[in-house]
Amino acid sequence: MKSPHPTRRQFLSLSTRLAAAAAVGSSFSACEILPSSNRKLVKDFNVRDFGAVGDGVTPDTLALQRAIDAAAAVSGRARVVVPGGRSYLTGGLQLRDKVEFHLADDAELLANPNLDDYPAALAVLSANGASGVKLSGTGRINGQWRKFATNYDAANEWWRLVVRRPRLCLFTACTGLEVSGVTLCDSSNWTLHLLGCEHALVEKVSIRNPLEVPNCDGIDLDHCRNVEVRRCDITCGDDAIVVKTSRQTTDYGASVNIHVHDCAMTTQDSGLKIGTETTQDISDIRFEHCDIRSSCRGLCIQLRDAGNVSKVRFSDITFLARYHSDPWWGRGEAISFTALPRNPQTTPGVLSDIRVQNVTGRAENSIRVQGTPGNPVRQVVFDNVDVTFDRWTKYPGGIFDNRPTTALTALESHGTPGFSLRNADDVFLNYCRVAWGKNVPDYFTHALEAENATHLSLNHFSGEAAHPERDAAVKMD
Repeated sequence: MKSPHPTRRQFLSLSTRLAAAAAVGSSFSACEILPSSNRKLVKDFNVRDFGAVGDGVTPDTLALQRAIDAAAAVSGRARVVVPGGRSYLTGGLQLRDKVEFHLADDAELLANPNLDDYPAALAVLSANGASGVKLSGTGRINGQWRKFATNYDAANEWWRLVVRRPRLCLFTACTGLEVSGVTLCDSSNWTLHLLGCEHALVEKVSIRNPLEVPNCDGIDLDHCRNVEVRRCDITCGDDAIVVKTSRQTTDYGASVNIHVHDCAMTTQDSGLKIGTETTQDISDIRFEHCDIRSSCRGLCIQLRDAGNVSKVRFSDITFLARYHSDPWWGRGEAISFTALPRNPQTTPGVLSDIRVQNVTGRAENSIRVQGTPGNPVRQVVFDNVDVTFDRWTKYPGGIFDNRPTTALTALESHGTPGFSLRNADDVFLNYCRVAWGKNVPDYFTHALEAENATHLSLNHFSGEAAHPERDAAVKMD
């Protein structure tokens, strides 16, 4: 169906609205990230010289920390070198100002399952309030997730783990942070967590976590500003790359000016995500030139708290989104932008000024935009978005996943249209296409279904209903 013109919604002039959409797309500031690290390297500190054994059995935490502290004591930029050919069992290590921690060749850090070996943060590597910290090299940090697992839950198709378990890397309130080249693997918890950091660069990092382990997020950018993530390759059970503002006792501020690009990811949760923790504002976020090889949701914004989310751009992205077992949030949604109360007492913030451009994918569930009657999602532009909807997994369909919320039905029985717009205002669909695959179940419905969607504009929208003999291509309520 070409260029349908619904008659039951208030429209603005198309030319005026497309001009407004173009203005929305040009609202980003220049991304000021991390200046190149050009300070002269003054000295290397080999951890073997400080007593590190590297047999994978003897705890090397104290020896590694001695090397870090010695490097921090010199004037200028020093490097701690962990030589290859060995595995170093370690608990929590605290990095210091202007120290580069370098995993040479195939050097490996093994997370100690003895939690008494984590004297500060519950993380293998951490830094707090430091400047000029760098993690580099071609080695890896191995979280040894099996040491923290209790059993495999076959009914739910995931592993159960002990409650307290370490993150691999936690950098808090750091400036000028750089993480480059390393492999982070087998984490039992969040893998690379930046909390309250500014002017940070994450590049060419490989993350290799099991797909059936919950909460082993890839990269979490939490209350961060001026951050660039580029050329990373991520496999993990939980969210691959996520921007959030989690609830903290310290005020770390908003998440602003974050640029993620040229990354590839495989996950059983969301590929590129904002939320669900949105306790403070999130704005000026760009996700570009990424390949989401598999996910439960391709592109996702979940606003559930009082912070506002605005000025978000997704562009030049390919994705695959599919159903997984019941415990995983998400039901194969191609794209999901929702602003819903976390609980009946929550007054969620405003989700607005979102653009999705040059995005192509295959999915088992809808493109969703949903707010609430008193707080619609606002100013959303879909420009050249082409999605094919199909079913190929064994899990039951016809479901919208609203989690986390106790204010609405968590798992809502609902047909599967191509686009589902509910409680949304100022939505543009420009040169968008809905197609249906080989397996089209009965609950696949309209190309576009809109409910309480005001100021909706369609320009060269293409798509028939999944069952044209039964349903209209466009349904407006």
